[in-house]
Amino acid sequence: MKNYRKPLPNTELHYYDVEQAINDIRPNAYERLPYTAKVLAEQLVRHSHDDPKLGEYLAQLIDNKQELDFAWYPCRVVCHDILGQTALVDLAGLRDAIAKAGGDPSKVNPVVQTQLIVDHSLAVEHGGDDPDAFAKNRAIEDRRNDDRFDFINWTKTAFENVDVIGAGNGIMHQINLEKMSPVVQIKDGIAFPDTCVGTDSHTPHTDALGVISVGVGGLEAECVMLGQPSMMRTPDIVGVHLTGKRQAGITATDIVLALTEFLRAERVVGAYLEFFGEGADSLSVGDRATIANMTPEYGATAGLFYIDQNTLDYLTLTGREPSQVKLVEQYAKTVGLWADKMTKAVYPRVLQFDLSKVTRNIAGPSNPHARVATADLKAKGIAGVVENRTDGLMPDGAVIIAAITSCTNTSNPRNTVAAGLLAKKANELGLVRKPWVKSSFAPGSKVARLYLIEAGLLSELEKLGFGIVAYACTTCNGMSGALRPEIEQEIIDRDLYATAVLSGNRNFDGRIHPQAKQAFLASPPLVVAYAIAGTIRFDIENDPLGYHNGEPIYLKDIYPSDDEIDDIVAKCVRPEQFREIYIPMFDLDKSQKASSPLYTWREQSTYIRRPPYWEGALAKECQLQNLRPLAILPDNITTDHLSPSNAIVKNSAAGEYLAKMGVPEEDFNSYATHRGDHLTAQRATLANPKLFNEMVRNEDGTVRQGSWARIEPDGTVVRMWEAIETYMERGQPLIIIAGADYGQGSSRDWAAKGVRLAGVEVIVAEGFERIHRTNLVGMGVLPLQFINGQNRHTLKLDGTEIYSVKGEISARCELELVIERKNGDVEIMPVLCRLDSDSDVKTYKAGGVLREFAGRFLDKK
Repeated sequence: MKNYRKPLPNTELHYYDVEQAINDIRPNAYERLPYTAKVLAEQLVRHSHDDPKLGEYLAQLIDNKQELDFAWYPCRVVCHDILGQTALVDLAGLRDAIAKAGGDPSKVNPVVQTQLIVDHSLAVEHGGDDPDAFAKNRAIEDRRNDDRFDFINWTKTAFENVDVIGAGNGIMHQINLEKMSPVVQIKDGIAFPDTCVGTDSHTPHTDALGVISVGVGGLEAECVMLGQPSMMRTPDIVGVHLTGKRQAGITATDIVLALTEFLRAERVVGAYLEFFGEGADSLSVGDRATIANMTPEYGATAGLFYIDQNTLDYLTLTGREPSQVKLVEQYAKTVGLWADKMTKAVYPRVLQFDLSKVTRNIAGPSNPHARVATADLKAKGIAGVVENRTDGLMPDGAVIIAAITSCTNTSNPRNTVAAGLLAKKANELGLVRKPWVKSSFAPGSKVARLYLIEAGLLSELEKLGFGIVAYACTTCNGMSGALRPEIEQEIIDRDLYATAVLSGNRNFDGRIHPQAKQAFLASPPLVVAYAIAGTIRFDIENDPLGYHNGEPIYLKDIYPSDDEIDDIVAKCVRPEQFREIYIPMFDLDKSQKASSPLYTWREQSTYIRRPPYWEGALAKECQLQNLRPLAILPDNITTDHLSPSNAIVKNSAAGEYLAKMGVPEEDFNSYATHRGDHLTAQRATLANPKLFNEMVRNEDGTVRQGSWARIEPDGTVVRMWEAIETYMERGQPLIIIAGADYGQGSSRDWAAKGVRLAGVEVIVAEGFERIHRTNLVGMGVLPLQFINGQNRHTLKLDGTEIYSVKGEISARCELELVIERKNGDVEIMPVLCRLDSDSDVKTYKAGGVLREFAGRFLDKK
């Protein structure tokens, strides 16, 4: 293949001239390629220039065909501590397995830059009305997570290419946006586009910078860490033409909630979206980041914006070096990634969305795409008659949690400044937060504190109870902490419908807090307004929030104008603030080295334990025969249903185990924090109290809600974990039957690990969310998809059946699902094998990615 390496104009660097490579195959084709295709083509030319199939790979990108697998080599892996720690626990366990087999464990290292940010471990035990909340919450975090933090500290001295940013510094996505992504990388004198995968579904946050950043499961991230390519085919690339400009008073949150509803309806699941047009041009990178962050909520893989002057302005604002900003501009313009060079891009599908039609919105009560205009709250039945109680008790629909949280919104200064201005006006008029509302402010970056102080707005937020409680992922991730005991008891005693309002990206049932029956997503200023209202039954546009001098005060009276917001952002958000925070944060000491390449496991730890993936039942090949159903599940099963992340309660299987291990209830922590210990984490499998297993029904025939299972052939109904234990003792292989969109939500590898450890060999669903399907393959679980209009209902499945899978497994082949009914009848149904590539087949047949890598490593020794 021709050598396309050329000098980059006005620099001492080189680059790969992908435009020439593409046009050599088909003249003038490059200018018509979407942004995604250009970046993928560049990495193919750079990494695969000796591959005889390179021309075929590039031709597929030109023709938008999806016939050949090709290798994608992301240049960075970004992790939060939960999945990042879990991935590194797996690598530490792999080192043990390699050493046991006679290999050199010190050779098992990430070979690409791996950045781990400790940001998912803090619970808001002390709310924003406590001036010492941050210090108290951090102290609790350190105490509860001593085992975890010991392991994480070991990893940065034991593994090569691992950088660790400790607890209390911010959220991985916001730090990635504000500091870690250079947009254009340099290695060995070559300039090329920054790309990354992250162990969190919201990794597309940095798509706002024009950086292809996608969320993957921990298992896929481990493969990338170890130098294996992420195999892919030409993705479904969809153009989203943003027209118009937003109305006055509309935040990026309002826009993204409307977009999420729109894009879910347009079925963009798995697609790479590229936002363009005059509407996109009008959005700051902060606004774009809010939109890109919620990519998984509309089901896509990526949500990209072109590089333009807004990108350069943002890089300058966040303290990047002038030379780096200049490089980004020079490279983007040279290789055709600059917005002005993308005007001839051709998309197989283009959607159009008018920003000028977006109104003020919230989303809920259970899904991020369930948008409701605030003007329609009464018509939609959310806002009702305000219950004016005089007995001091909470009203129906009480907002028990109001949280300004999540990188979705706190990475956008306009959103946090808007909340501060609303709080200031509320304070001036004597409005107060209702006493039952647990309020908090957890920005994803320490920079937010600096510019809010400079603007005089942090004290206004604190006065209303929105003091800073953390720089971490908190309420959005189910780490909302305990309520005051009297509040929780009143909710229980009165069986009260209580809710949460948060500025996050997820509001699935059971996620935010056990006592919050449902939750609503809203912009930061609306979160403050709802804390004042105190109930979701409130018509936030038309009901008075309070009175001043006898006159009613409405939302419009305290809502800040765009000019007020933009004036403060322009004056008070400055590059020096970002440098003040990030320069010392990334001054990492690389001198210390671990005394051994093998970790000394703490035997009594409930956080970190040697993983079991090379021993026992997991070391055996799946038989795919005589499978009993563990559960029959409805549509829209999320990874929160499969392996919840929120607080562990004492009467749960995990809570009982922790108590048995001597852990006091106040230190049970969350399911998420225990995922480095499989003995605790596997007890979270299907443990969500909002689960509906259709095998378990009430006397009236309705499905019973909760973590319940029915053991077969006994017919005994028990808690899910007890059924799993029983089946494990019997050595009974299992299957799960499910509906559409199986595995939505967070890129949670334990949603796949948990079911595999339970003995599940096969999952048959009407459809799979992308990341979860990959994780299932990575754990050696076979994903199968119903076809020809068949599903659990048409087949009248009730859980008494025995299942087998027949056929020769290959990528996207048709297999036979054999269903043996209780009465002896046998049905054979065709199903689609969702091993989508030859690479998937190879991984599945090896028993998963970890066993595959161990075998490959030992073959080389």
